Amino acid sequence: MKKIKKRERKSGVSDERKRLAYEFMNRFSLIFHAVLACLLNFTIEAISRHSLIQAWMYLTETPLVFLYNACMIFITFIPVYLFRRRVFARIIISVLWLILGVCNGYMLLKRVTPFNAQDLKVISDAVSLIHSYFKPLELVLLIIGVIAVVVWVVSMWWRGGQYKGKMHRILTLVGILASAAVYMALTDTALDKRVISNYFGNIAFAYQDYGLPYCFMSSVFNTGIGEPNGYSEESIDRISRKADLTEISSDRSGEQMPNIIFIQLESYFDVEEAEFFTTNRDACPNLHKLYDEYSSGYFKVPSIGAGTANTEFEVLTGMNLRYFGPGEYPYKTILKEQPTESAATALAALGYGTHALHNNGGNFYSRARVFNNMGFDSYTSKEFMNILQKTENGWAKDDILVRHIMEAMDTTKQQDFIFGISVQGHGDYPEEAVLRNPEIRVSGIEDEALKNKWEYYVNQVYEMDAFAGALVQAVQERQEPSVIVFYGDHLPTMGLKAEDLKSRYLYNTNYVIWDNIGLEKDDRNIPSYQIMADVFERLDIHSGTVFNYHQKRHHTKEYLKDLELLQYDILYGEQYVYNGEPPITEGHMQMGVKDVILSDLTVLPQGGYSLHGQNFTQASVVYINGEEQESTFVNNSRIELPEAEPEDGDIISVSQVGSSNTVFRTAPSYRWRDGKLHKIFGTGTGKEGVSWVEAAGEEEAD
Repeated sequence: MKKIKKRERKSGVSDERKRLAYEFMNRFSLIFHAVLACLLNFTIEAISRHSLIQAWMYLTETPLVFLYNACMIFITFIPVYLFRRRVFARIIISVLWLILGVCNGYMLLKRVTPFNAQDLKVISDAVSLIHSYFKPLELVLLIIGVIAVVVWVVSMWWRGGQYKGKMHRILTLVGILASAAVYMALTDTALDKRVISNYFGNIAFAYQDYGLPYCFMSSVFNTGIGEPNGYSEESIDRISRKADLTEISSDRSGEQMPNIIFIQLESYFDVEEAEFFTTNRDACPNLHKLYDEYSSGYFKVPSIGAGTANTEFEVLTGMNLRYFGPGEYPYKTILKEQPTESAATALAALGYGTHALHNNGGNFYSRARVFNNMGFDSYTSKEFMNILQKTENGWAKDDILVRHIMEAMDTTKQQDFIFGISVQGHGDYPEEAVLRNPEIRVSGIEDEALKNKWEYYVNQVYEMDAFAGALVQAVQERQEPSVIVFYGDHLPTMGLKAEDLKSRYLYNTNYVIWDNIGLEKDDRNIPSYQIMADVFERLDIHSGTVFNYHQKRHHTKEYLKDLELLQYDILYGEQYVYNGEPPITEGHMQMGVKDVILSDLTVLPQGGYSLHGQNFTQASVVYINGEEQESTFVNNSRIELPEAEPEDGDIISVSQVGSSNTVFRTAPSYRWRDGKLHKIFGTGTGKEGVSWVEAAGEEEAD
């Protein structure tokens, strides 16, 4: 009995302490929020910078920036006054900020580009690549961590007390609006006094200088191209009058027009540019030979360690990413919905066939939709490739592209524009020695894990170089006038610093322009948004609004200012530059260049059937009367159907299917009759509607 009373007294004391604590926190809650905001800001910066010391230096060296970010976090706590479970609401908000810090910290372990809002738009792509970035143990720890956080949050909701006083929700709403107004005024002042900036020349450095909360929120709300000062029909007319932007011409005759091939090499740069290690032999013998004999130089790209699609965007459109929101991927925003001219439309106007190829998924970075909106004739993704060779961390090797580039060129009688995107050099690079008897050995790096990463990367570069050599040889054997441009999309994710490189610049990769038409060697350094116009100029080609602009206005006084106006007009404005006649209003692209062909259906000894034909891949899905069949890919000419039971009159078809069950292409259907397959003409062409575009739009949860 005494023990029970003792417990009751203890419980009463405990409840009284909780009550007093709640009263204290509610009375001085604004002060508590301010302190909590500062602690959270410091914590997420320490996580992001992977160092308490670096976070402390950030606080002490730029206190105004630190307080500005803490103020942002503080304002997010104001809505807790709308709820009775205020402690729980504070916990939820705090957890969300900490999750943001953890995501950024982990991202920066794997790449140079920090976590931003655009990453949320490629989350479907990220999920498909999760095994390439997370080791099994890391995945287990991640799952355990997520479960632990969820359990803790639920328990805090269960245990959390409720505010007993009178609720002042209208006053709280007024306070939220007032806080937002004050914060906007504070932001304007901070921008005016240059405490922060609204232009991020380097998003990675911006996060270091201006803090995670501000930079992340900028990537949320600052997207697209804002209307530039002075934008009007008159200003665009002025730009057009200075140069004929609608010109479509070439000084070359039809037979002299060359094939134009652009190859974007994933994470490639000339490893001889690195000054902190050496290799036992030349890692790029083919490309080095090309550098010596053909036009080459540094290639200035818009990002470091990531951002493949953004380099791609600049090359294909001639547009400069500096005018977009920080960290934005136009492939995931405006170009998903709006057709826009590109190198494909510019060359199609001169009679070229236009093809894109990538040995990765067709939906990755929304490329299927984007390339359609850019006016390509065809896009061959990995779903149309019989990929047998992969790197040790699971990426397709690039040599597969040679065959498919040749096939794309074979589909047309005229000259071709080929845009190929490689994937072999993609990170993350393993810290363990996973290569057996590597061709290239690295020396000069003491840290074993770092040495293994560089040795793995350099050997991928060696094989990418072999792919470049094989492609040049294959094109030479065609004996057609041709030009091939090789370039790297960004530096690898290796924590490189400017002092590690001969160029002393982290945005430089390398490019070279091979040709068999006698172009003069002219070495120069070129930014990615100018390379297409530069190649066109060398070939006496004048086509495409933006490319014509670069050719005719490159060295003029208001070149960049007018480029921003032009980009805005084309993508977000009234398109005055087109005078009501845009070069593309809708796409016509087909996925792949070859249909699956069925030849026979035979009974398997163990039951079921074996489907024979041509051009099968691991992405081939078999349907009987529209119902998907369980199947096993054997090789490019055989698929086993262990549970199939076709009957006379059944319709059999095969589709190439990408992520999220996106049907990219359905081959002509066949009817099973009298023990034979009979082709049904007029069905299942590669251009059957554009259902794959609609499906691709549905599969992405933006």
